Amino acid sequence: MSESEKWTIGRLLTWTTDYLKQHGADSPRLDAELLLAHALQCERIELYTAFGDECDDTARAAFRELVRQRATGVPVAYLVGTREFYSLSFEVTPDVLIPRPDTELMVVTVLDLVKQNPVQEGPAILDMGTGSGCLAITLAKQLPAARLTAVDLSPAALKVARRNADRHGVTERITWIESDLFANLDPQEKFDYIVCNPPYIAHWEKEQMARDVYAHEPDGALFAGPEGTEVIARLLTDAPAHLHSAHLHSGGQMLIEISPTIHDAVRQMAEADPRWHLFETHYDLGRRPRIVRVALR
Repeated sequence: MSESEKWTIGRLLTWTTDYLKQHGADSPRLDAELLLAHALQCERIELYTAFGDECDDTARAAFRELVRQRATGVPVAYLVGTREFYSLSFEVTPDVLIPRPDTELMVVTVLDLVKQNPVQEGPAILDMGTGSGCLAITLAKQLPAARLTAVDLSPAALKVARRNADRHGVTERITWIESDLFANLDPQEKFDYIVCNPPYIAHWEKEQMARDVYAHEPDGALFAGPEGTEVIARLLTDAPAHLHSAHLHSGGQMLIEISPTIHDAVRQMAEADPRWHLFETHYDLGRRPRIVRVALR
């Protein structure tokens, strides 16, 4: 085999980038680099100093299988088994939603609120629908005095979240509850903040979504119902019983991640409930409405 025919790192990346582009990948070069680094069991940055190195047969076979699956639409995060969120690495499986950069706005917003309204004994924070645990675990890492509770309906998701908590050394600081929203929570327990990235996609939106998402990520974490607001309506109805009063405590707030398509509907629901004070919407880096924030009156 001539030098030009050898399957070097550079040649593999070039060929795979073109191949994945033809199969509809949004970020084919990044996908190729992540998959090859995973096959080689190295950091992605190490590829840049090894473009001329030849890839051995074992790693190339593993890479070929990863690329085959990616071309069918399997998300890269599920193939490599991890996703970064707020500079932390989280295990992800098809049992949990893949963390998105937009959700990092939730962490930033809560950290700002806690800084503005310090609680002497540390804030009590509920992560409703924890999934991979990315919100609860990141907040536990960033707020050493905080007391976290993480809730999910899926026992499989809770297992993933607990493994992630073990990875980051915060398992003992988080109370884990399997529950359909507030059903299994102690009715007497109250929190300073409730954070939630709920299912908020309407069934009719499925045909507009990327196949990578709707065909592989858990339906229960994506779809709320015909309108997309069904789960959020339940949150707005039931959360007041589990929040400290904003007048008596420094928190008493709930932050809900939303889709821009339901922004107006969610704000109208909150405004119609006299128990809630509605704040200005928080917008993500793309200037899309991303977090609706309410406080218990």
